Amino acid sequence: MSKRILAIDDNPYILETLDEILRYYGYDIKLSSNAENIFDQIADFNPNLILLDVMLDGRDGRDLCRLIKNDPNTCHLPIILISATPGVSENINEEGGADDYVAKPFDIYKLLEKVEKYTYVS
Repeated sequence: MSKRILAIDDNPYILETLDEILRYYGYDIKLSSNAENIFDQIADFNPNLILLDVMLDGRDGRDLCRLIKNDPNTCHLPIILISATPGVSENINEEGGADDYVAKPFDIYKLLEKVEKYTYVS
């Protein structure tokens, strides 16, 4: 059974790139251009990992990350924040509780390394 990744980004090119890369490497991916009904999206797809843009249209991904991490039903889900905003990597844990961070534009192999790290099951 392939690992499921929920990718949330308001940039369609980023979503398309994530879809192509992660499907090629055997992941099942659900794409979302917004975080409306995020808990419904999580419940419907049951992801093993969430890739979450920091600067979503009208929302801050760090706030969404904090909501997910503070909910007992979803707190176990690893979240990797994705952002082109300088300085975000220094405060991912303090501000949102994210597990990791990937800078845009991302290096495909670094992205895959981090995805594998959080979806690996021994």
